[in-house]
Amino acid sequence: QVRLVESGGDSVQAGGSLRLSCAASGVTMYMGWFRQAPGNDREGVAVIGTGSGRTVYADSVKGRFTLSQDLAKKMVYLQMNNLKPEDTDMYYCAAAGWAGEFSLSPRAFNYWGQGTQVTVSS
Repeated sequence: QVRLVESGGDSVQAGGSLRLSCAASGVTMYMGWFRQAPGNDREGVAVIGTGSGRTVYADSVKGRFTLSQDLAKKMVYLQMNNLKPEDTDMYYCAAAGWAGEFSLSPRAFNYWGQGTQVTVSS
């Protein structure tokens, strides 16, 4: 069983920055961040391999968002720069307990946090 606790969501102006943090308990193979607006599907933002450090990003955030991890602390961080109003969403931390598909698909993840709201105003 893996428990995930997110923090860092806030309201910012367009062009601003935020850093989301996720603390994990238990063993994970991959960790990632997803986002979802009411009525929409959950969208993969960025994923990192816990052991390899390999990352994958959604095209919409490449060059603006950076996913990193601190293995000793079992933390992952999503640094979000040059935020845009379209980045407004509930952001969820996720973890995969098995070495399955390494992708931005929510299907690859079986543990989810409660979410943290990011709001970007123009």
